[in-house]
Amino acid sequence: MVLVVQLRYTYRVYPTAPQRSALARTFGCVRTVFNDAVAARRKAHSAGLPFPSTAVLDKQLITAAKRTPERAWLAEVSTVPLQQALRDCHVAYRNFFDSLRGKRGGARIGPPRFKRRSNRQTARYTRNGFALKPNGRLYVAKVGELKVVWSRQLVAEPSSVTIVRTTTGKYFASFVVGVDDGAEKLEPCADPEAETGIDLGLKSFAVLRGGKVIANPRFFARMERQLRKAQRDLSRKQQGSVNREQARIKVAKIHERVRNTREDWLNKQVKTLVSENQALYVEDLNVQGLSRGRAAKSVRDAAWGRFLGKLESKAARTGRTFVKVDRCFPSTRLCSMCGALTGPQGPADLRVRTWVCGCGAVHDRDANAEVNIRREGQRLVAVAVK
Repeated sequence: MVLVVQLRYTYRVYPTAPQRSALARTFGCVRTVFNDAVAARRKAHSAGLPFPSTAVLDKQLITAAKRTPERAWLAEVSTVPLQQALRDCHVAYRNFFDSLRGKRGGARIGPPRFKRRSNRQTARYTRNGFALKPNGRLYVAKVGELKVVWSRQLVAEPSSVTIVRTTTGKYFASFVVGVDDGAEKLEPCADPEAETGIDLGLKSFAVLRGGKVIANPRFFARMERQLRKAQRDLSRKQQGSVNREQARIKVAKIHERVRNTREDWLNKQVKTLVSENQALYVEDLNVQGLSRGRAAKSVRDAAWGRFLGKLESKAARTGRTFVKVDRCFPSTRLCSMCGALTGPQGPADLRVRTWVCGCGAVHDRDANAEVNIRREGQRLVAVAVK
């Protein structure tokens, strides 16, 4: 059975002034329809009534609303992104209720909230709302042909596209394409038997097989002083003034620079690891729990969850073996030479980087953990094969 995975390919677009105005109207209409849907469901909940279905809301908030003086401007934009906003609202509520019932993994999520004008703006189009032109432009219904910077080719025909306006005023087109799992090809590894454990940390981002270390870049920490100054300037500006808007954009650009730099770095690390190894073994960290502890800021800056998600996805698409070792496995305490649990444990021993086992072996904390993670991952693979 071939499993199809959904991938996103994002490209920068440069709309003209009239197209920016059309997109602003579209974003505003999408935001209004979404907020109206949330308000309708909240009203039904307060009255003790069942939630209205998406079909009912479609008739009320789009079809009927266009005929009223208060919402007549909804007819100025394509219906496609408005209908997608209703579907997104429905999915958000379904995920919320699944989270309450324990049917959805991960952290508990809350109910949908009203969208704000100052946040990231999006409008999603399905196949009947956009088209890729032979001249390389992207046609969007009731917006026109947008200039796209194609940094790479799409690997398949897109099923939808989301036009995004960031908080800094940049525009992007994000395409969703479906590809077969394991279909992505890479250069064969120089060593077909190459495998590595990955021990994540804060002092070093990761320690790999043979003691190879990936340094922790600490992107947010490097920009924190500049961000603090920009936020202080923003707090002094008068609400609603032009100066405040300029200060807000300055803060947003710093956050954007940190996020983009981190994403680029993570993508490069993931590609290198997958290219050099046939199998990758990692520890199933409780990232959500760690991000609420004493080192919360450093954990969030390291973005372990983002890294592990990218690594697992890339390994699946390239046919590499990816195994998560149970988080309760004592990779740090376990001596990789004799198997005794004599290593450092608990927050009090975080400063202990080198330790001596009773068998006489001298261990580097992270290198020893990598060996144990790799061996446990290999054992789990062998058990699964049997």
